[in-house]
Amino acid sequence: MIALPPQPDLDLASLVRTIPDFPKSGVQFRDITTLIGDAVGFAESVRRLSALAAVHRPDLIVAVEARGFLFGAAMATAMGLGLVPVRKAGKLPGVTIGVDYELEYGVDRLELHEGAVLPGHRVVLVDDLLATGGTILATAALMQSVGAEVAGALFVIDLPDLGGSQRLQAAGLLCETLIAFDGE
Repeated sequence: MIALPPQPDLDLASLVRTIPDFPKSGVQFRDITTLIGDAVGFAESVRRLSALAAVHRPDLIVAVEARGFLFGAAMATAMGLGLVPVRKAGKLPGVTIGVDYELEYGVDRLELHEGAVLPGHRVVLVDDLLATGGTILATAALMQSVGAEVAGALFVIDLPDLGGSQRLQAAGLLCETLIAFDGE
């Protein structure tokens, strides 16, 4: 295995591609595929997220479907921890527990395998991007419903204009990000 050296001065934002007017007019889509396609950038993202997580001394990394899995799995490996995937309804094959949450135009459901997170486990939640915060708040509620302690939520990208970080803070959930972009 080749370990890439730390790159503390690397500008991660420069590795994120912006695609205008996707998926609809006026949206500036922040595409992480260019970041994860850059070996040094991806390694440095994982290194920085892992350093933020380590402060909280988690027992598990909990990653949110689907792009959160990329960073969460790499972090769990780097930190010697297990990874618990939180998925959309019907995607996990075993007995699941879940939580319904409201979207802008409807309701969705997140699930995890029963017994994957136990009472007293200290967890860090991971996703690629923080927009409005609804998915991560639902994930935190799901963790709390099984008796886990949510130490914080980590993201590669924050879109502060959409208010997610403020929603998480108002809910008492520590939120840390590596990059922030203005706009939607």
